[in-house]
Amino acid sequence: MKPRTAPVLEVRNLRVVRGGAVILDVPEFSLAAGEVVAVIGPNGAGKTTMLSAILGLQKSFMDGVVVRGGLKFPGTPPHLYRRGFSMVFQDSLLFNTTLYDNVASGLRIRGLSRREIGRIVSEQLERFGIAALSGRKAQSLSGGEAQRASLARAFATAPEILLLDEPFASLDTPAREAILDDLEKVLSGSRTAVILVTHDRVETLRLADSIMVLDKGKILQRGPTIDVLRRPGSEFVASFAGTETVVAGKVVRSGGGVVVVSASGVEIEAAGEAHRGQRVALCIRPENIVIATGSRARTSARNAFTGRIVRLLPMPHYYKAVIDCGFPLVAYITQHSMEEMGLREGGRVHASFKATSVHLIKKEH
Repeated sequence: MKPRTAPVLEVRNLRVVRGGAVILDVPEFSLAAGEVVAVIGPNGAGKTTMLSAILGLQKSFMDGVVVRGGLKFPGTPPHLYRRGFSMVFQDSLLFNTTLYDNVASGLRIRGLSRREIGRIVSEQLERFGIAALSGRKAQSLSGGEAQRASLARAFATAPEILLLDEPFASLDTPAREAILDDLEKVLSGSRTAVILVTHDRVETLRLADSIMVLDKGKILQRGPTIDVLRRPGSEFVASFAGTETVVAGKVVRSGGGVVVVSASGVEIEAAGEAHRGQRVALCIRPENIVIATGSRARTSARNAFTGRIVRLLPMPHYYKAVIDCGFPLVAYITQHSMEEMGLREGGRVHASFKATSVHLIKKEH
C-alpha cells in the first residue's frame, strides 16, 4: 500500500437516477495521488455508471466533485472539468488513422509544439512496447496492440486521474499479462491516480492499492487490498474477493481467542471471538489450504480433514480442487504438485488449514 497523500479527487453524495430508480448512491469517495483503486462487483452493480458520472458523461446529482487545482463540477464547463482525466474502455476506440496520430491526438488539442508532441509520443510508445508500430493504421492492430495504444494515448496527456473500464477483459491471457507487466511498471513511477473497474482478481492483486466493492449502486466495503481480501465484511464481499470457501455454522465453544464452529456436521476452529450459539460464516481462502496424500501428514494446523476430490478444474496457472470434507472445500494446486501426488477426481486427500487462516463473519440472525 502506497502512503496516502492529499486527495486529487473527492466525490460527495453522488446519485444517479434512471427510470425513477436510484441506480448509484455514493455518499463519499476520494482518491489520492498515485493511488490505484479497483472497483469490483457483479454485473449491473453500477461500476461503469460511477466512472461515467465522475467524468461527467452520465447525468447525475451530487453535492460536488472536486479535482485538485480548483476544478469543480457542477458549475464548471465539462471541457475544463475533464482536462485532468483520461479514460480507457474495454474496446480500444481508436481513430481511423495511424497509431502515432492516435497517441498524439490529445496533445494536438492542447496546442503543443510538433517537437514536444514527438518527444512525448515517442516516450509513451516505448513505455508500452509499440514504438515499431507507430506508422501502422489503428485498424490493423491486434487487440493487445490496440489497448497498448489506448494506454499510451491516455498517459500522453499526463492525467491526474485515469479511469480504466475493464480494459483487458477481451484480451487473451498472454496479451493481458504482458500489458499488465508494462502498466505495473508505468504506474510504479507515476503520480497518476487510477480507478480500475475489473472482474479479474489477478489485475486487482497486481495493480490495486485498495478495493471498493460495489453492489446495487452502493459501496459495501472499501479498504486496502489485502484487508478486503483477508477480512471481507460479508459473505457477498467474500465471494467477490476470491474467497472460494464460505461455510455457514454455529459456535459451539469459544475461549482463548479461538472459536469452534459446527458446520455441516464437522467442527472447524477459527481465530476470533464469538459467543456460544452465535451464527457465523467461515471464509477460507484457497491458497491457505495444504493438500497431502497417503497417510495423514503431520501438521500444526488446527483444522485437518480427510476428503474426496469432487472436481479438478484447470486454471491459467494452477488447478482448482473441489474437495468434499463433509463441506465443500476449494484449494489451489500447482500442476507439478498435482502430478507429483497423483491427484485425480474421486481420489482421497488430506486437507489442512490454520485457525488463523479462517476469517469469521458474525451473522445478525
